[in-house]
Amino acid sequence: MTQKVLLAGSTGLVGGLVSARLSARAEFELIKLVRSGSLASGSAVDFEQLCRSPDELLMPVAPHGVDVAISCLGTTIRTAGSQPAMFRVDHDYVLAVAKGAKALGAKHFILVTSVGAGGPGFYLQTKGRIEQAVTALGFERLDIIRPGILLGSRNERRVGEAIGQRVVSALQPIMVGPLAPYAAISAETVADAVVELAAASAPGSRIHENSDLRRVAGTQR
Repeated sequence: MTQKVLLAGSTGLVGGLVSARLSARAEFELIKLVRSGSLASGSAVDFEQLCRSPDELLMPVAPHGVDVAISCLGTTIRTAGSQPAMFRVDHDYVLAVAKGAKALGAKHFILVTSVGAGGPGFYLQTKGRIEQAVTALGFERLDIIRPGILLGSRNERRVGEAIGQRVVSALQPIMVGPLAPYAAISAETVADAVVELAAASAPGSRIHENSDLRRVAGTQR
């Protein structure tokens, strides 16, 4: 049976890999949401309008509904330009996608956030708040993805992340025990895990950190 999958954030590091993998598998019918004016292929959506009326705006995109929705949306303060602008993307846009997906009949939502979500600092606090907001929507199944430092090449340049990749990679041998969730992990592994989870059906809410993502993906990367 074909699963209709709604994907937001398909131009990012993890989202691009998820998009390619879903497109290559016959059991998934992929519907990609992209920003209006974007050069990326997909269903163009004005995310500001989506925040105001998520159900109405997404209905023409998937008139027959969706089974699973995945959010790989995310930015940084540097890229967005300010804390409020980052919050708009990482919280408001993601929540609008989740509400729209719920209205389209999605029973399963997969949310990519970050290790340490809910911890100190604006970035982690934002990630924690969107996890809480999506959880409150009451999807039958919710998978929260909390990877450590992502290894891979982005289209956009993130200086802080690039430095973090080098530092964490050097420290990888000692990133065990309580530090293991913060270790580096391949974006390909995260994407593999997300796609495997998209096919899961058992109800409940689950949080997946590095070790679980590797287990689901069937790799040690």
